[in-house]
Amino acid sequence: MSNLVPQVTFKTRVRDEAVGGENPFRWQDLTTDDIFKGKNVVIFSLPGAFTPTCSSTHLPGYEANFEKLQALGVDDVYCLSVNDAFTMYQWSKRLNADNVKMLPDGNGDFTRLMGMLVKKENLGFGDRSWRYSMHVVDGEIKQMFVEPGKMDNCPTDPFEVSDVETMLAYLSK
Repeated sequence: MSNLVPQVTFKTRVRDEAVGGENPFRWQDLTTDDIFKGKNVVIFSLPGAFTPTCSSTHLPGYEANFEKLQALGVDDVYCLSVNDAFTMYQWSKRLNADNVKMLPDGNGDFTRLMGMLVKKENLGFGDRSWRYSMHVVDGEIKQMFVEPGKMDNCPTDPFEVSDVETMLAYLSK
């Protein structure tokens, strides 16, 4: 098994005043290399934007501790979800997430190749990411924290090891 992150292209939206109008955004492809090459990155993945644990604790924890992560050498922090770029943008805006970068994996390509795609049909979500976090240096996965009990249609939403406190403790070693 490779310790490298999968090679995919993410479909993102970026602000571009040249577009004009009330919605000055354009599509921009972002590759795995764009995100990870030559960088020290923390990425955390969660089941869905606007969902309870993701909104109350998971994303806010990483946002609140962004400077601590940077002080430990982290260049960028990404929040990944199997959601579209529009949803991820509005969610980050709602939570005032200015430092954590949103990474929409709308088709689940990255998540599938990571082996983290699970069915959440019991909640009407379809295919989503299992909750996890990882530390990646220059495209190489150095450490993963995967929530226990990974399974399709999991009746619970474990949130024990992918939190920012676990990542901070690991990076501080």
